Amino acid sequence: MEQFASGWKRSYYGKGDVTVYRLNRDGKTPTGQSPVFGANVKMLVYGDAFWPTYSTGDNTGLIATDSMKNFIQRETLNYTGGDLEDYCRFLASRFIETYPQVEGVQVSAVEIPYAAIAEGGPAFAPAGPERATARIELNRSGTVEMASGIQGFRLLRLGGSAFHGFVRDQYTTLPDIANRPLHMWLDVEWLYTDTSAAFSGGAIPAEVWRTVHEVFRCFESGSIQQVIYQIGTKMLAEITAIAEVHLEANNRTWDTITERGEELSVYTDARPPYGCLGLRLKR
Repeated sequence: MEQFASGWKRSYYGKGDVTVYRLNRDGKTPTGQSPVFGANVKMLVYGDAFWPTYSTGDNTGLIATDSMKNFIQRETLNYTGGDLEDYCRFLASRFIETYPQVEGVQVSAVEIPYAAIAEGGPAFAPAGPERATARIELNRSGTVEMASGIQGFRLLRLGGSAFHGFVRDQYTTLPDIANRPLHMWLDVEWLYTDTSAAFSGGAIPAEVWRTVHEVFRCFESGSIQQVIYQIGTKMLAEITAIAEVHLEANNRTWDTITERGEELSVYTDARPPYGCLGLRLKR
């Protein structure tokens, strides 16, 4: 179910999974901006003009979702920046200007990252697995909310992670663990203290990326919950533009095949089910 920052809507519709790749092939890319800009976009719109489609089948005011797809893909040519937040704002504002029957629009995008194989060269390869995300809701009164995120962290720590002292009863089979190799997945999303702070040219997502890696590298933990709490509190303490952060982690610690003490071990991918842990912190 889709949610909007301004609240639930009587109806909405739109187009999802719209992929775009804008390539600057002339070598004139602005400093700090990649010549490859890729995104997967979802656009949702709402307004009373679209209610007759639901109630009577009258499509007089309806903008076809295929037209939305074409709008997103073609207007990407007119977007000159490389900032995912600004890209979402560009599409939302251009769409609401084009179609007066639209009362509000929400645009979300997930980065499709490519990195240069050699600096300054013409060859690229898929990057990641982390992918930046952005979401904006815009109505005719202005921006309602801007959210950003990074999804797809894959983090492995060889030691310094414990898990013990939990409830033990007739359902418990997991032993206490004093020093495990920890493999976890993590998605992070945040809201801003002020909407204008969202348009940082990628500086804030880069700072979040560094914070996640620094905490995971340095902090010895008693649980994954403690890891994500440390990440969230450090984000709020050091990135003043962030007002609220939501973290969701999966415990994907690998299954042990064989060990030679704590010095050498062989593992395989974790079997389902997996542990899922969430946390929301506000300034």
